[in-house]
Amino acid sequence: MSIAIILIDDHPLTRLGTARTLEKTPDMSVVGQCEDIKSTRAWLADPANTADIALLDRILPDGDGLSLVGELKKRGIRSIMLTMAGEDFEISEALTAGVDGYIMKSANPEQLVHAIQSVAQGNSMFPSHIMQKLARGELQQDMFSKLSHREREIVELVAQGLPNKIISSRLGLSENTVRNHLSNIMEKLGMQNRVQVATSALKHLRITDKS
Repeated sequence: MSIAIILIDDHPLTRLGTARTLEKTPDMSVVGQCEDIKSTRAWLADPANTADIALLDRILPDGDGLSLVGELKKRGIRSIMLTMAGEDFEISEALTAGVDGYIMKSANPEQLVHAIQSVAQGNSMFPSHIMQKLARGELQQDMFSKLSHREREIVELVAQGLPNKIISSRLGLSENTVRNHLSNIMEKLGMQNRVQVATSALKHLRITDKS
């Protein structure tokens, strides 16, 4: 039985290269290609469209690819994150979101084909070092480790619901500096607004009310 695959990636050349690789495999066929969350949801909304596996990029033009995992599952589509994002916390978030596999874009075609076949058979497929850390309970989940001390201070205050004016007063910074820090924080974390920053901080940091 052929494994039906949908590709979700905003880079046309990536989709083209992946499709060519998969189409050379006898038991695989690419049944859909989407460039963002909006086009994926439009594809899913058509009852005529069906797939077994979704190869899903994490970073899409209109949001986080992980937001699609639940919707794919509702249609009976298992998801494999095919991405350049390989930090432990990123893989941890993918696990939490419910993806069935995780493979780097640097993997060779044979590894990709093996991952798809394994996930299609109902297995999970994650990097071996991640599976070892999971077994030992050592998986790093702190996405904020990439932030500077000052940026973490600002994140903690944002998570408390404080506006820039109060944050600037507490830290002895200008409001413009706080805005610049927030912009850098969102860029580092791949987030679009302060609500996302606050929500993620409440999940990953120990926030205490310092008022």
